[in-house]
Amino acid sequence: MAIIDIKKTAETKMTQSIEAFKNSLTKIRTGRANPALLDSVQVDYYGSPVPLSQVANLTLIDSRTIGIQPWEKGMGAKIEKAIRESDLGLNPASMGDLIRVPLPPMSEERRKEMTKLVRSEGENAKIAVRNLRRDANEAVKRLVKDKEASEDDQKRAEAEVQKTTDKFIAEVDKLVVSKEQEIMAV
Repeated sequence: MAIIDIKKTAETKMTQSIEAFKNSLTKIRTGRANPALLDSVQVDYYGSPVPLSQVANLTLIDSRTIGIQPWEKGMGAKIEKAIRESDLGLNPASMGDLIRVPLPPMSEERRKEMTKLVRSEGENAKIAVRNLRRDANEAVKRLVKDKEASEDDQKRAEAEVQKTTDKFIAEVDKLVVSKEQEIMAV
């Protein structure tokens, strides 16, 4: 494997880490309703747990209410039960075949807990990026040890990997700040 391949692999994996971080941020509750909050809810569908999005249509009714339209008539009660049993603290209300899930306003204390959670997730993403930097640097050192690259190449490659790492860590910081502002907005 050449130094160029090592750098490309590291950058690709760092991009994947950022995408995973963005995905985990969508599951953290802010003051606004977001159908992605219910992604983790599993509904009993003929004896097997299935993600809610595979048995119903999720929509936003307004900024604080999620609407759920089950695709089958008998699924309404099962969906309500699954949402109540999830650890999201939501209380769905059935209105005919539409299930409304109002999001209660978050207390100041709960908002602060959520920002701590966001920071913790951000720190985990940074650790993942730094681990990828370490792996790339070790791969470059192996090339130098096996006499497939010079020490000058190693220094250049490590500097470029560091630049890439700094770019991705700045991206994580930016995402954390924007999510915190979103949570703290009343």
